[in-house]
Amino acid sequence: MIMLSANNYLNLTNHPKVVGAMVEATLKWGAGSGSVRAIAGTMDIHLAAEEKVAEFKGVEAALIYSSGYAANVGLIPTLVQGKGDVIISDELNHGSIIDGVRLTKAQRGLYAHNDMGALEVVLQNHADAERKLIITDGVFSMDGDIAPLAEITSLASEYGAMVFVDDCHGEGVLGDAGAGIVDHFNLQGKVDFEIGSFSKALGVQGGIVAGSDDVRTHALNHSRSWLLSGSQPPGVAAAQKAAVEVLMSEPEHHARLWENTIYFRAELQSMGFDTGLSETPIIPVMCGESATAKALSRSLADEGVLAGAIVFPMVARSGARVRTQMSAGLTRDDLDEVLRIFEKVGPELALI
Repeated sequence: MIMLSANNYLNLTNHPKVVGAMVEATLKWGAGSGSVRAIAGTMDIHLAAEEKVAEFKGVEAALIYSSGYAANVGLIPTLVQGKGDVIISDELNHGSIIDGVRLTKAQRGLYAHNDMGALEVVLQNHADAERKLIITDGVFSMDGDIAPLAEITSLASEYGAMVFVDDCHGEGVLGDAGAGIVDHFNLQGKVDFEIGSFSKALGVQGGIVAGSDDVRTHALNHSRSWLLSGSQPPGVAAAQKAAVEVLMSEPEHHARLWENTIYFRAELQSMGFDTGLSETPIIPVMCGESATAKALSRSLADEGVLAGAIVFPMVARSGARVRTQMSAGLTRDDLDEVLRIFEKVGPELALI
């Protein structure tokens, strides 16, 4: 089957340099470290991977967690202290952000999705808060749209707020070389906490916190999901470092991803399919009702295409869709075959 439901945007999961690094490190250092990072589980390869990430992101330092989820739920609660603080969050933020916010005692303010006027109103309403933390996804995983980060950082500066962006779906995707949303908008130094992921475009596993040296020091001293989790296997750490090195040295993967994205979305739209708000390799085919989305997913599967239906409660009841995700590993022949199938099954479900 042709895979359209993976986060493997750059097709690095099977890259020989990434796989080779994992095998070599496992044979050299073993399957695990036997400890948490803070006690005896930090190896040279962990530090080397973090240094490579910091170089790639253009920041002072980075800290690698076991997952992007662990980064969000571990770091967010350390950044606010109580009712005197406020977390201001986009209404469509990822569930891992929501879980991290729930672990705090801070006040909470929601703003309408990507609505900067609404964000400013919330900031004004909490002008007296001791700490203000604005949290947003970089790329929103259901719609594939991008946060207006330049406007967010501008408002944050005006109202004295910190900025926390979860760029897990932008890592390896946005920016000239895949360095993410901060690079995409040329906002280096204006985003306090940048969260990333190895388990999507970079094809391995793990979460990233990138920022200043102070951010790294704070996170490793206060973030329980890092402090109390066993360190990543040395093979994983070596593969993380190798994946970043591949992305930095082989830009053709990033270029191919965007060639596929632009082509596939334009062709779907030319047939009459509604691709919603998509600006990225996440390209939803909007269906409305859950039953329609499920029927479309089944029809695609019958024809050899794996693309999952996204339905309530993951999205609004009227916002069901089949979410397709592009990859640098898909050939033009692959995409044309998928488009042929969409054109065949679309009229049967009254989508075009």
